[in-house]
Amino acid sequence: MRSFSLFTSAIAALASFASAESNLSEPLRSKLLLPSTFKPPQVFKNANLVRTTNLDKAYPRETVNILIENIDAKPQSEYYVPFDTSLLSRIGGFEVRDKKKAEAGTFSVQVVGLDQDSTTEYYRVHLPEPLAPGAQQTLSISYSILSALKPMPAELPQMAKQYLQYTFSAYAPSAYPVDKQRTKVKFPNADVTDYTTLPAELNDEQKSDPQKQGSTFTYGAYANVPAGAQQPVSVRYEFTKPVIQSTLLERDIEVSHWGGNLATEERYWLVNEGAGLKNHFSRVDWQKQSYMNPATFALKALNLPLAPGAVDPYFTDDIGNVSTSRFRPGKKENLLELKPRYPVFGTWKYSFRVGWNADLSSYLRKLATGDGYALKVPFLEGPRAPEGLSYGRVVLRVILPEGATNVRFQTSVPLIADDISLHKTFMDTLGRTALTLTATNLVDDFRDRELIVTYDYPWTAGYRKPIVITLGAFAVFAFVWAVGSIDTSIGKKKTA
Repeated sequence: MRSFSLFTSAIAALASFASAESNLSEPLRSKLLLPSTFKPPQVFKNANLVRTTNLDKAYPRETVNILIENIDAKPQSEYYVPFDTSLLSRIGGFEVRDKKKAEAGTFSVQVVGLDQDSTTEYYRVHLPEPLAPGAQQTLSISYSILSALKPMPAELPQMAKQYLQYTFSAYAPSAYPVDKQRTKVKFPNADVTDYTTLPAELNDEQKSDPQKQGSTFTYGAYANVPAGAQQPVSVRYEFTKPVIQSTLLERDIEVSHWGGNLATEERYWLVNEGAGLKNHFSRVDWQKQSYMNPATFALKALNLPLAPGAVDPYFTDDIGNVSTSRFRPGKKENLLELKPRYPVFGTWKYSFRVGWNADLSSYLRKLATGDGYALKVPFLEGPRAPEGLSYGRVVLRVILPEGATNVRFQTSVPLIADDISLHKTFMDTLGRTALTLTATNLVDDFRDRELIVTYDYPWTAGYRKPIVITLGAFAVFAFVWAVGSIDTSIGKKKTA
């Protein structure tokens, strides 16, 4: 049973915009176009910057802690973070917090671009409170980069180790001058076969660059780095795991008040972005490998954790039902173990769907006043794997009962679009209210994010369908009776 201890505070937050038809917060990726001559005003400097690049999963995760200082004569509240245009489209989960007040939540962020072809675009961060002249604040910026790892070599024998190459800049992206900075790169293991070395004179401490400590490399420290400076470096490391991305995930959550049921269905389109298979696939070698169970760069299984109380799971693909699955109920969570029809090697694809039912009372609460309801569900569930899973595009559709109105939502997941429409299905009259939310470039770290949907559902709406069905049945019977009462005989009957 899911806990609703946070419902009170969440519903209170939703009450502040109860008069709105939906959450109209600006999608993260709606661009604000600026003149081609635009450059971020040099009103800040980065007094100290520490970037940590984590490569233990199938996508790089970046965390940048920056001590910013207002060097202007006026308070400032807009801070810019630059990215190469080709890279910006693959940035996911970009979030900014006050490092010393992380519990206060994330800052408002907007994507801005130039009105002509440009190699640079920006995230514009709105500080909650303007920073006074000479004042400092520590920002914590986190994001992931999808499709950034390149297998080297691009093709491998079936039993070989896989190595990935990651190319980046030793200087963190900055629109402002940096007094001092360093970059830490954390690898999944110590098997780093190749990496770029930089001259010691670039290092402020005159040390060999990078400094190695176990599976962590450190580039820097670098002093007095100008705005926009880059220092390309590349690393190659062992990663004999699948590099899985779901290019598209369609997730439907259907609410049924009459049945007290919450039905969930997820449709995945997976691709392994790892090394391709050299030569042909050998089933014999694969069976031998299955017994020894060594590390492999092929996807051979997925574990999908479900909330306690989930029932009736199913697993199908384009051919039909897949029998190589196992459902393990548990007290803390249920586990749905999935095994594709074939091992998914690099460049191979696999699409499938899974679904299950759950007790609606674990997710839905009736509000104290009026006809309102509050639904709390995970925005993203999906497989859980130590190597990680990224999502190119996620389309979440919450199908509410027919007659639901005044739909509002709240989530911390960055969205690119939201829409309310009608979903027509069997025995509907006007159609069910459907809330559709779209997000891009998500990773499995977003599994803990919740979606709260509130809506009004008067008791009269619940009886609409039974009344319509009843009247329809009476109309059919009346029509049949009327047709049966018609005299269809030819000629008149003779009387005695």
